[in-house]
Amino acid sequence: MRLFERTFEVTAHTRVLDVGGSARIWQFARVQPRLTIVNLSAALEAVNPSIARVAGDGCMLPFKNRAFDIVFSNSVIEHVGGPAQRERFACEIARVGRSYWVQTPNRRFPVEMHLMLPLVQFLPKSWQRALVRRFTVWQLVAEPSRAQREYYIEHFLNELHLLDARELQALFPDARILRERFLGLTKSLIAVRT
Repeated sequence: MRLFERTFEVTAHTRVLDVGGSARIWQFARVQPRLTIVNLSAALEAVNPSIARVAGDGCMLPFKNRAFDIVFSNSVIEHVGGPAQRERFACEIARVGRSYWVQTPNRRFPVEMHLMLPLVQFLPKSWQRALVRRFTVWQLVAEPSRAQREYYIEHFLNELHLLDARELQALFPDARILRERFLGLTKSLIAVRT
């Protein structure tokens, strides 16, 4: 959040659209912008009455061109579906924001951050399926119900697509790609247009 604020010099008057997020991450911001959150209706939380909430799909944003100073999206693009959906999501973000910040976990980081397992993203799908059905660090930390666990693992196996820097740059050709590092390795990638 600090890097985001430094990159954009966010003020209380900055109009920010958070696509696919929640109010929780904004508690770490030093300055609260004029915030609108778009998410699926089941994921919208009524936490702070000063935050506008809109039920919607990041691939079809219900806003005019350049309606926001900044569009922010944190670890969402890898969840939206196949190549066409990811491209549509990227186009919508670029369309409604004068600037944008799109963060995603790096596919090449040695730990897959959704299930918190080392190297699982590099295994064949059949091996992934066998492994993640038996154990994930995520399930120990999150303690999901049986239905939540089943849904999340199926989503990971069938819908999640981790991106590398080349793929992210292709989706956001007018962006510069920032690298968020952990122990010298690129943990996350951020497409930024200022």
